[in-house]
Amino acid sequence: MELRHIRYFLAVAEELNVTRAAERLGIGQPPLSQQIHALEDEMGVRLFRRTGHGVVLTEAGEAFAADARRILNDTRIAVENAQSAGRGEMGQLNIGFTGSAAFNPVVSQLIRAYRQAFPNVTLTLAEGNTAQLLAYLDAGTVDVAFVRLGSQSPVGVEFHHIAVEPMRVVLPVTHRLAKKKKIALSALAEDPFVMLPRVASPTLHDVIVGACREAGFEPVAGQQAPQLSSVVNLVAAEFGVSLVPASVCQIQVEGVVYADMTGKAVSIRLALASRIEATQAKTANFLDMALGFAQV
Repeated sequence: MELRHIRYFLAVAEELNVTRAAERLGIGQPPLSQQIHALEDEMGVRLFRRTGHGVVLTEAGEAFAADARRILNDTRIAVENAQSAGRGEMGQLNIGFTGSAAFNPVVSQLIRAYRQAFPNVTLTLAEGNTAQLLAYLDAGTVDVAFVRLGSQSPVGVEFHHIAVEPMRVVLPVTHRLAKKKKIALSALAEDPFVMLPRVASPTLHDVIVGACREAGFEPVAGQQAPQLSSVVNLVAAEFGVSLVPASVCQIQVEGVVYADMTGKAVSIRLALASRIEATQAKTANFLDMALGFAQV
């Protein structure tokens, strides 16, 4: 039994006239009658009783009609769902992000806009450092990941520039320069720097070290932090000073102050990473939308 047989049957069942059903289906009356007879023979029951004015459904026909309508409706829904998934309008999109990326307004704006545009796509979010997220991406655990872009260029991964953020100084309120609005980075040459391990966030680590070297000194290694939000807390606990992306200044922790730097601007880039061979429509839709939000 094929779906067309079910469609033929329902057309006759609704018209109760083979000739009118044939006209509706756009086929000849004799072929339609043959198909109905073949369906009845295959099922081993009579679906219609012939009358002088057309046909009427038998009890078997009545029972089959209810299920036949359900089958065609389920088939229609299945086709629509497949087409919707093919357009990236449903399914699940797995998004990774670094702790610092989550504070950038572009990230929240993009995710909010995507949810509004594709309400039937379920979003799952995973936080990790850059190294972890690139591993997740390689393993297919996440489809896209917001990362701090440095010199790394993993095989099979492409980066889409999203934003460039200035770096700011974060100091404990007890620091001798805490009341300054702008600070020369060289003035912190003797202070220990609270940083993430380079293996966890090579870009952020390298930006901080590079800025210090540009200012004429090698940063004093202080307490290491497990994630960027912890950097601010450790600074508040007077373990040292640090540099953070400007969006992280939203973290209002008691005991710290933020300040701009004088001299050459120091910035860090935010990028959206994806697998080069990624062909899923929902991922492509997210990347296309991201280009509209990019601030670079």
